[in-house]
Amino acid sequence: MQVFFSLFLCLLLPPVLGDRFFQFGPCSISMNIHEIRDGFGTIKKVIQARDPIRTASILHPHSLHNFQILDSCCLARSILRFYLDKVFRHCETGSLYINRKISGIANSFLSIEKKFRVCQDENMCNCGEEAINKYHQIIRNYEQMDVTLAAMKALGELDILLNWLEAY
Repeated sequence: MQVFFSLFLCLLLPPVLGDRFFQFGPCSISMNIHEIRDGFGTIKKVIQARDPIRTASILHPHSLHNFQILDSCCLARSILRFYLDKVFRHCETGSLYINRKISGIANSFLSIEKKFRVCQDENMCNCGEEAINKYHQIIRNYEQMDVTLAAMKALGELDILLNWLEAY
């Protein structure tokens, strides 16, 4: 009875404004990409201006393609976790306004990652070898740089990640 009531309430409640559903393998995730893009758009120039390394990147656009569709859930969850564990923790800019925008993006990522965790707990988000290799390449790219510079670079490349997420 409680499950029926919960389902009934979900049907009555309007969806969160701006949320869209994206399919990552067997896992359907709702997220508000527009809200994240808005937050990133207001800080993008400042963040990218702080990136002294123009010849290297952490998220290569081509590295997020050409793998099994079933691995998309695992790779998306891993990259979100990477941003939460490594990138956002080292992005202090000295500007309260920019730090608040970064915090807002981080909170959005945390909310989305929790939804992926549910899929993981239900064994719907399995990791194939290709996804694991692509994730490890991102980590290697990140670890080749100074932690603070790498965090700023990864944050500056957020539009690459958002484009990839929206492709699903």
